[in-house]
Amino acid sequence: MARTSFESLRVYQLAEEVADRVWRLVLRWDRFARDTVGKQMVRAADSIGANVAEGAGRGSFQDNRRFVRIARGSHHELHHWLRRAYRRRLLSEDDVNALKPMIDELSPKLNAFLRSIGRTHNGPLTTDH
Repeated sequence: MARTSFESLRVYQLAEEVADRVWRLVLRWDRFARDTVGKQMVRAADSIGANVAEGAGRGSFQDNRRFVRIARGSHHELHHWLRRAYRRRLLSEDDVNALKPMIDELSPKLNAFLRSIGRTHNGPLTTDH
């Protein structure tokens, strides 16, 4: 599959890593936990990268910014579900410690990417986001 421009963005790559990690964690849980908290976590995690990708394909800076804002909302939702999973003992401290640096890195990357959209007529200033 050919690589599109959004796939080269660090913010998108990191969102994929987070989503894949969440997926692997949720697969370990029993059916009830997967069907309740797990599905919500996976949807929120997948939504981050999906919205970055959709915004990039919309063709306008305004639409792109709107979808990155939605991605930020999904990031916050994921944070909520991770807290619920930890408090319900679905995630161990080791699980949290493995995810936390990725989650913490993603938030400022989303903010920086949002600020960069529309600064030039060619899109983001760099692909470092």
